[in-house]
Amino acid sequence: MRVGPRRGEGHLNVHLVIEYVIDGLSLGSLYALFALGIGLLFGIMRLINFAHGELMMIGAYGLLFITSPPWPIRVLLVVGLTVFAALVMERVAFRPARGADPDTLLITSFAVSFLLQNLAILIFGALPRGATIWPFLTRSVHVGSYTIPNIDLVTVGVTTALLAGVGAFLGRTRIGVQMRASAENFTMARLLGVRANTVIATAFALSGLLAGAASIILVQQTGLISPTIGVTPVLAAFVATILGGLGSLTGAVIGGYFLGGVTVALQATLPFAFRSYRDAFVFGAVLLVLVLRPQGLLIHRSTYTRV
Repeated sequence: MRVGPRRGEGHLNVHLVIEYVIDGLSLGSLYALFALGIGLLFGIMRLINFAHGELMMIGAYGLLFITSPPWPIRVLLVVGLTVFAALVMERVAFRPARGADPDTLLITSFAVSFLLQNLAILIFGALPRGATIWPFLTRSVHVGSYTIPNIDLVTVGVTTALLAGVGAFLGRTRIGVQMRASAENFTMARLLGVRANTVIATAFALSGLLAGAASIILVQQTGLISPTIGVTPVLAAFVATILGGLGSLTGAVIGGYFLGGVTVALQATLPFAFRSYRDAFVFGAVLLVLVLRPQGLLIHRSTYTRV
Protein backbone atom coordinates (compact mmCIF):
# COMPACT_ATOMS: atom_id res chain seq x y z
CA MET A 1 0.00 0.00 0.00
CA ARG A 2 1.65 3.19 -1.17
CA VAL A 3 0.26 6.56 -0.17
CA GLY A 4 3.28 8.74 -0.77
CA PRO A 5 4.45 10.52 -3.91
CA ARG A 6 6.40 8.53 -6.47
CA ARG A 7 7.79 11.11 -8.83
CA GLY A 8 8.53 14.73 -8.22
CA GLU A 9 6.55 16.95 -5.89
CA GLY A 10 3.25 18.65 -6.59
CA HIS A 11 2.86 17.46 -10.18
CA LEU A 12 0.14 14.90 -10.89
CA ASN A 13 0.00 13.44 -14.37
CA VAL A 14 -2.35 10.77 -15.67
CA HIS A 15 0.13 8.02 -14.81
CA LEU A 16 0.30 9.09 -11.17
CA VAL A 17 -3.45 9.57 -10.93
CA ILE A 18 -4.04 5.97 -12.02
CA GLU A 19 -1.50 4.70 -9.51
CA TYR A 20 -3.15 6.74 -6.76
CA VAL A 21 -6.51 5.27 -7.75
CA ILE A 22 -5.01 1.81 -7.29
CA ASP A 23 -3.67 2.85 -3.89
CA GLY A 24 -7.08 4.24 -2.95
CA LEU A 25 -8.80 1.00 -3.93
CA SER A 26 -6.31 -1.01 -1.87
CA LEU A 27 -6.61 1.16 1.24
CA GLY A 28 -10.37 1.48 0.82
CA SER A 29 -10.69 -2.31 0.52
CA LEU A 30 -8.83 -2.75 3.78
CA TYR A 31 -11.01 -0.16 5.53
CA ALA A 32 -14.14 -1.81 4.08
CA LEU A 33 -12.97 -5.14 5.51
CA PHE A 34 -12.53 -3.52 8.92
CA ALA A 35 -15.91 -1.79 8.75
CA LEU A 36 -17.87 -4.86 7.65
CA GLY A 37 -16.82 -6.76 10.77
CA ILE A 38 -18.04 -3.87 12.94
CA GLY A 39 -21.25 -3.41 10.94
CA LEU A 40 -22.31 -7.05 11.16
CA LEU A 41 -22.52 -6.96 14.94
CA PHE A 42 -24.11 -3.54 15.11
CA GLY A 43 -26.88 -4.64 12.77
CA ILE A 44 -28.00 -7.40 15.13
CA MET A 45 -26.89 -6.33 18.61
CA ARG A 46 -26.59 -2.54 18.31
CA LEU A 47 -23.03 -3.14 19.49
CA ILE A 48 -19.98 -1.23 18.30
CA ASN A 49 -17.44 -3.90 19.24
CA PHE A 50 -14.20 -2.07 19.92
CA ALA A 51 -12.67 -5.43 20.86
CA HIS A 52 -12.81 -6.27 17.13
CA GLY A 53 -9.32 -4.78 16.91
CA GLU A 54 -8.08 -7.32 19.43
CA LEU A 55 -9.36 -10.13 17.21
CA MET A 56 -6.99 -8.74 14.57
CA MET A 57 -4.26 -8.65 17.21
CA ILE A 58 -4.88 -12.33 18.03
CA GLY A 59 -4.66 -13.20 14.35
CA ALA A 60 -1.44 -11.22 14.01
CA TYR A 61 0.26 -13.05 16.89
CA GLY A 62 -1.07 -16.29 15.46
CA LEU A 63 0.93 -15.53 12.32
CA LEU A 64 3.99 -14.98 14.46
CA PHE A 65 3.82 -18.37 16.15
CA ILE A 66 2.16 -20.57 13.50
CA THR A 67 5.13 -20.79 11.16
CA SER A 68 5.66 -24.45 10.32
CA PRO A 69 2.79 -25.27 7.90
CA PRO A 70 2.74 -24.10 4.26
CA TRP A 71 1.24 -20.63 3.87
CA PRO A 72 -2.28 -21.76 2.79
CA ILE A 73 -2.58 -23.96 5.90
CA ARG A 74 -1.09 -21.17 7.97
CA VAL A 75 -3.71 -18.71 6.73
CA LEU A 76 -6.54 -21.16 7.48
CA LEU A 77 -5.21 -21.79 10.98
CA VAL A 78 -4.96 -18.07 11.72
CA VAL A 79 -8.50 -17.43 10.48
CA GLY A 80 -9.73 -20.40 12.50
CA LEU A 81 -8.00 -18.95 15.57
CA THR A 82 -9.75 -15.57 15.21
CA VAL A 83 -13.13 -17.24 14.62
CA PHE A 84 -12.62 -19.31 17.78
CA ALA A 85 -11.56 -16.20 19.74
CA ALA A 86 -14.66 -14.33 18.52
CA LEU A 87 -16.94 -17.18 19.64
CA VAL A 88 -15.26 -17.31 23.06
CA MET A 89 -15.58 -13.52 23.33
CA GLU A 90 -19.31 -13.73 22.58
CA ARG A 91 -19.93 -16.59 25.02
CA VAL A 92 -17.89 -15.26 27.93
CA ALA A 93 -18.22 -11.48 27.70
CA PHE A 94 -21.24 -10.48 25.62
CA ARG A 95 -23.85 -13.21 26.12
CA PRO A 96 -24.25 -12.52 29.86
CA ALA A 97 -24.73 -8.79 29.07
CA ARG A 98 -27.00 -9.32 26.07
CA GLY A 99 -30.15 -7.85 27.60
CA ALA A 100 -28.38 -4.80 28.97
CA ASP A 101 -28.51 -1.25 27.65
CA PRO A 102 -26.34 -0.42 24.60
CA ASP A 103 -24.12 1.69 26.88
CA THR A 104 -23.37 -1.39 28.98
CA LEU A 105 -22.48 -3.41 25.88
CA LEU A 106 -20.20 -0.60 24.73
CA ILE A 107 -18.38 -0.50 28.07
CA THR A 108 -18.09 -4.29 27.91
CA SER A 109 -16.41 -4.06 24.51
CA PHE A 110 -13.92 -1.50 25.87
CA ALA A 111 -13.20 -3.72 28.88
CA VAL A 112 -12.56 -6.76 26.66
CA SER A 113 -10.34 -4.65 24.39
CA PHE A 114 -8.15 -3.32 27.22
CA LEU A 115 -8.01 -6.74 28.89
CA LEU A 116 -6.75 -8.46 25.73
CA GLN A 117 -4.26 -5.67 24.99
CA ASN A 118 -2.76 -5.89 28.46
CA LEU A 119 -2.67 -9.69 28.36
CA ALA A 120 -0.74 -9.45 25.10
CA ILE A 121 1.70 -7.01 26.69
CA LEU A 122 2.23 -9.35 29.65
CA ILE A 123 2.73 -12.40 27.45
CA PHE A 124 4.55 -11.01 24.40
CA GLY A 125 5.91 -7.66 25.61
CA ALA A 126 5.08 -4.18 24.35
CA LEU A 127 7.74 -3.96 21.64
CA PRO A 128 6.66 -4.59 18.04
CA ARG A 129 7.86 -7.74 16.29
CA GLY A 130 8.55 -8.25 12.63
CA ALA A 131 6.68 -10.85 10.59
CA THR A 132 5.94 -11.81 7.01
CA ILE A 133 3.68 -14.40 5.40
CA TRP A 134 4.75 -14.97 1.83
CA PRO A 135 7.70 -13.24 0.10
CA PHE A 136 5.67 -13.13 -3.12
CA LEU A 137 3.46 -10.44 -1.56
CA THR A 138 6.43 -8.09 -1.17
CA ARG A 139 7.00 -8.02 -4.93
CA SER A 140 5.25 -6.09 -7.68
CA VAL A 141 3.82 -6.78 -11.10
CA HIS A 142 4.43 -4.57 -14.12
CA VAL A 143 1.52 -3.75 -16.42
CA GLY A 144 2.86 -1.56 -19.20
CA SER A 145 4.40 1.44 -17.49
CA TYR A 146 2.58 0.78 -14.21
CA THR A 147 4.02 -0.95 -11.17
CA ILE A 148 1.42 -2.55 -8.90
CA PRO A 149 2.46 -4.20 -5.61
CA ASN A 150 1.17 -7.74 -5.28
CA ILE A 151 -0.18 -6.93 -1.82
CA ASP A 152 -2.48 -4.28 -3.36
CA LEU A 153 -3.89 -6.82 -5.81
CA VAL A 154 -4.33 -9.39 -3.05
CA THR A 155 -6.01 -6.84 -0.76
CA VAL A 156 -8.55 -5.84 -3.40
CA GLY A 157 -9.10 -9.46 -4.49
CA VAL A 158 -9.53 -10.87 -0.98
CA THR A 159 -11.86 -8.06 0.06
CA THR A 160 -13.98 -8.46 -3.07
CA ALA A 161 -14.23 -12.22 -2.50
CA LEU A 162 -15.15 -11.80 1.16
CA LEU A 163 -17.74 -9.11 0.44
CA ALA A 164 -19.31 -11.32 -2.22
CA GLY A 165 -19.16 -14.34 0.11
CA VAL A 166 -20.78 -12.50 3.01
CA GLY A 167 -23.45 -11.11 0.67
CA ALA A 168 -24.21 -14.60 -0.69
CA PHE A 169 -24.27 -16.05 2.82
CA LEU A 170 -26.73 -13.42 4.06
CA GLY A 171 -28.93 -13.68 0.99
CA ARG A 172 -28.96 -17.40 0.16
CA THR A 173 -28.56 -19.40 3.35
CA ARG A 174 -31.16 -20.02 6.01
CA ILE A 175 -29.05 -18.68 8.85
CA GLY A 176 -28.11 -15.67 6.71
CA VAL A 177 -31.77 -14.83 6.10
CA GLN A 178 -32.39 -15.21 9.83
CA MET A 179 -29.55 -12.76 10.51
CA ARG A 180 -31.07 -10.24 8.11
CA ALA A 181 -34.47 -10.67 9.73
CA SER A 182 -32.92 -10.21 13.16
CA ALA A 183 -31.26 -7.00 12.01
CA GLU A 184 -34.65 -5.68 10.91
CA ASN A 185 -36.55 -6.59 14.08
CA PHE A 186 -34.99 -9.02 16.52
CA THR A 187 -38.06 -9.43 18.71
CA MET A 188 -40.29 -10.37 15.79
CA ALA A 189 -37.63 -12.71 14.43
CA ARG A 190 -37.49 -14.55 17.76
CA LEU A 191 -41.28 -14.83 17.84
CA LEU A 192 -41.07 -16.48 14.42
CA GLY A 193 -38.65 -19.11 15.72
CA VAL A 194 -35.21 -17.56 15.11
CA ARG A 195 -32.76 -18.76 17.76
CA ALA A 196 -30.94 -15.78 19.26
CA ASN A 197 -27.87 -17.73 20.39
CA THR A 198 -27.30 -19.22 16.94
CA VAL A 199 -27.77 -15.94 15.06
CA ILE A 200 -25.53 -13.91 17.34
CA ALA A 201 -22.82 -16.59 17.52
CA THR A 202 -22.83 -16.78 13.71
CA ALA A 203 -22.47 -13.00 13.50
CA PHE A 204 -19.48 -13.14 15.85
CA ALA A 205 -17.97 -16.02 13.86
CA LEU A 206 -18.26 -14.00 10.62
CA SER A 207 -16.77 -11.01 12.40
CA GLY A 208 -13.85 -13.20 13.53
CA LEU A 209 -13.35 -14.50 9.99
CA LEU A 210 -13.18 -10.94 8.63
CA ALA A 211 -10.83 -9.92 11.44
CA GLY A 212 -8.54 -12.85 10.66
CA ALA A 213 -8.36 -11.95 6.97
CA ALA A 214 -7.78 -8.29 7.84
CA SER A 215 -4.99 -9.16 10.30
CA ILE A 216 -3.11 -11.18 7.66
CA ILE A 217 -3.27 -8.34 5.12
CA LEU A 218 -2.38 -5.76 7.77
CA VAL A 219 0.69 -7.68 8.96
CA GLN A 220 1.86 -8.21 5.39
CA GLN A 221 1.51 -4.49 4.63
CA THR A 222 3.18 -3.18 7.78
CA GLY A 223 5.54 -6.06 8.59
CA LEU A 224 4.99 -5.40 12.32
CA ILE A 225 2.98 -7.00 15.11
CA SER A 226 2.23 -5.33 18.44
CA PRO A 227 -0.43 -5.49 21.17
CA THR A 228 -1.98 -2.29 19.79
CA ILE A 229 -2.02 -3.34 16.12
CA GLY A 230 -5.83 -3.34 16.10
CA VAL A 231 -6.38 0.12 17.62
CA THR A 232 -6.04 2.19 14.44
CA PRO A 233 -7.99 -0.29 12.27
CA VAL A 234 -10.94 -0.39 14.67
CA LEU A 235 -11.00 3.41 14.75
CA ALA A 236 -11.04 3.48 10.95
CA ALA A 237 -13.82 0.84 10.99
CA PHE A 238 -15.87 2.88 13.43
CA VAL A 239 -15.49 6.05 11.36
CA ALA A 240 -16.33 4.21 8.14
CA THR A 241 -19.41 2.63 9.74
CA ILE A 242 -20.68 5.97 11.00
CA LEU A 243 -19.87 7.58 7.67
CA GLY A 244 -21.74 4.95 5.69
CA GLY A 245 -24.76 4.94 7.98
CA LEU A 246 -25.14 2.86 11.12
CA GLY A 247 -27.00 -0.36 10.49
CA SER A 248 -26.21 -0.57 6.78
CA LEU A 249 -23.62 -3.13 5.73
CA THR A 250 -23.49 -1.61 2.26
CA GLY A 251 -23.00 1.79 3.87
CA ALA A 252 -20.13 0.45 5.99
CA VAL A 253 -18.38 -0.83 2.86
CA ILE A 254 -18.98 2.43 0.99
CA GLY A 255 -17.75 4.37 4.02
CA GLY A 256 -14.56 2.29 4.03
CA TYR A 257 -13.86 3.00 0.38
CA PHE A 258 -14.69 6.69 0.85
CA LEU A 259 -12.30 6.95 3.80
CA GLY A 260 -9.51 5.18 1.91
CA GLY A 261 -10.05 7.31 -1.19
CA VAL A 262 -9.99 10.57 0.77
CA THR A 263 -6.84 9.51 2.64
CA VAL A 264 -4.91 8.75 -0.55
CA ALA A 265 -6.27 11.83 -2.35
CA LEU A 266 -5.12 14.12 0.43
CA GLN A 267 -1.72 12.44 0.60
CA ALA A 268 -1.36 13.02 -3.13
CA THR A 269 -2.54 16.62 -3.26
CA LEU A 270 -1.55 18.25 0.02
CA PRO A 271 1.57 20.44 -0.08
CA PHE A 272 4.60 18.68 1.35
CA ALA A 273 4.61 20.87 4.48
CA PHE A 274 1.07 19.76 5.37
CA ARG A 275 1.35 16.02 4.68
CA SER A 276 2.18 15.22 8.29
CA TYR A 277 -1.27 16.64 9.15
CA ARG A 278 -3.04 14.40 6.62
CA ASP A 279 -5.15 12.57 9.20
CA ALA A 280 -6.44 15.87 10.58
CA PHE A 281 -7.60 16.82 7.08
CA VAL A 282 -9.14 13.36 6.61
CA PHE A 283 -11.23 13.66 9.76
CA GLY A 284 -12.10 17.23 8.80
CA ALA A 285 -13.50 15.87 5.52
CA VAL A 286 -15.43 13.19 7.42
CA LEU A 287 -16.83 15.84 9.77
CA LEU A 288 -17.94 17.93 6.80
CA VAL A 289 -19.77 14.96 5.27
CA LEU A 290 -21.55 14.22 8.56
CA VAL A 291 -22.52 17.88 9.01
CA LEU A 292 -24.08 17.88 5.56
CA ARG A 293 -25.56 14.38 5.93
CA PRO A 294 -25.84 13.43 9.64
CA GLN A 295 -27.55 10.10 8.88
CA GLY A 296 -24.54 8.92 6.87
CA LEU A 297 -24.14 8.23 3.18
CA LEU A 298 -26.91 5.60 3.24
CA ILE A 299 -30.09 5.58 5.30
CA HIS A 300 -31.00 2.34 7.01
CA ARG A 301 -34.61 2.15 8.17
CA SER A 302 -34.42 -1.01 10.25
CA THR A 303 -36.04 -1.06 13.65
CA TYR A 304 -33.60 -2.28 16.26
CA THR A 305 -34.89 -3.90 19.41
CA ARG A 306 -33.11 -5.22 22.40
CA VAL A 307 -31.81 -8.78 22.17
